[in-house]
Amino acid sequence: MIKRMLAIAACLAVLLCGCTKEVQPSAGATKDKPIVVGFSQIGAESEWRVANTESVKSSLSEDNGYDLIFDDARQEQENQIRAIRTFIQQGVDYIVFSPKVETGWETVLQEAKVAGIPVIMIDRDIEAKDKGLITACIGSDFRKEGEKAVQWLEKLMVQQGRGANPIRIVDIQGTMGSAAQVGRTAAMEQAIARHSNWKMVVQECGDFTRAKTYEVMKNTLKRTKDIDVVYCENDGEALGAIDAMEEAGLKCNAHDGVIVISFDATKLALKYCLEGKIALDVECNPLQGPYVDGIIKRLQRGEPIEKVKYIDETQFDYFTITKGMIENRKY
Repeated sequence: MIKRMLAIAACLAVLLCGCTKEVQPSAGATKDKPIVVGFSQIGAESEWRVANTESVKSSLSEDNGYDLIFDDARQEQENQIRAIRTFIQQGVDYIVFSPKVETGWETVLQEAKVAGIPVIMIDRDIEAKDKGLITACIGSDFRKEGEKAVQWLEKLMVQQGRGANPIRIVDIQGTMGSAAQVGRTAAMEQAIARHSNWKMVVQECGDFTRAKTYEVMKNTLKRTKDIDVVYCENDGEALGAIDAMEEAGLKCNAHDGVIVISFDATKLALKYCLEGKIALDVECNPLQGPYVDGIIKRLQRGEPIEKVKYIDETQFDYFTITKGMIENRKY
């Protein structure tokens, strides 16, 4: 036990010294004994989340040298905290989790730190005064994603000769307090502050789900149908918003209808993009399992790792997307 604690301490010491080398996915366990990993996932609220879960499960498989303990939190932070405490009690080698929201984690993560268990965070970020609570973070730069979307919209408005026209925007926010919601919302709010002719007519939470956003959009359309842009903070919300708008007789397209902007770039949403119903879809890559495997294997070998790894992502719009692009997608 003492040797194990010293080994983990050595790994963390290397991490805290800092390293800019890129972590590459690797394969195969370094020892006959499986690496025990506790994985707490938020839930299965979207196609993106399901793909993210499957990516981790397939990468941390028995064949790859792991004993994976999986817990579905069903959208409740309390369930995630309970699962992490259970992992600590079980004495796992590593804890992997995707935080539902940014706050409220310091106590349980401090418990993991005291137990000497490295914690790897995926998808989203958290607010923590002690940066040493997290060994590594793998995911997306959500603020950058939002800025990509805003810049695309700015260019489109100029191209269409609408640069000075009033632009009425509906923002369907994701789960409030999540890193994805915070970053994507902030990008749009700052853009509206920059453009005196851009107006936020409605800002409501769709909780990253198609069903809730459908209801939110239905209620929005009872108040006003004078909408130019619907900025949905994930694909599920975009599909729900389109359902409601089409039911109300509105067209969704980038030429003479409501411009729908989305995030994630799942296959289903990209089919809507090909049809023109989603004008822009900014990718948020869920295939993070190989990177988790790579970090764990490096820690096992005592090698330096990146503290933060942002995965490369692209974007798709109605004007340039092709059927081949969709067929080549893995999710």
